[in-house]
Amino acid sequence: MSKKNAILATATRLFSRNGFQGTAVAELSTLTGAATGTIFHHFKNKEALFLQVLKDVKESLLDQFDRHRQQRLPGGSGLAQVLDVVSFYLHLGGTMEDQFLILHRHFPYQMAETSPVCRDHLASIYTSLLDIFEAGIQKGLEDGSVRLDDPRKTAMVLFAMVDGIVRLNTYRVYDAGALYDSLMTACKRLLAGGP
Repeated sequence: MSKKNAILATATRLFSRNGFQGTAVAELSTLTGAATGTIFHHFKNKEALFLQVLKDVKESLLDQFDRHRQQRLPGGSGLAQVLDVVSFYLHLGGTMEDQFLILHRHFPYQMAETSPVCRDHLASIYTSLLDIFEAGIQKGLEDGSVRLDDPRKTAMVLFAMVDGIVRLNTYRVYDAGALYDSLMTACKRLLAGGP
């Protein structure tokens, strides 16, 4: 692993656990063995480092979804595709804890108020995730397995519900696994319009 990648991996862990304000460049230097000057050689300042971490979070999430889709057998209904996306998102929430902690903390959204780059990164992350949810819903509308009027709004509602459960799990408020069956039943009812 290159020094730059080691800095990014450690910064991701520190930002996720300590927040932006609580992450000290000196601690990052100690943990990585990289001099402060080396860190600032790769990243202009702490904000630039965080913005790169946020960009990497997006790329990592989308890469995981791309790999997952490539491993899935083609075919199946749109409803089945959406349920698979929901299940995989829950899986990622459990395996990519640092990345989800970064997305679920308040500081990226505070930074987005003054940083157009941060705002663009967040918008890109959520737009990309919504697109994944919406693609299954759209397929379901075409094959008749989903009965709704507005795929984008439905994707937003569904994503908010699923992401809320991931947040509960991320912050150790409630075990998402204990809600899995209830969530899948709720998703089927929402999408298929049945009991």
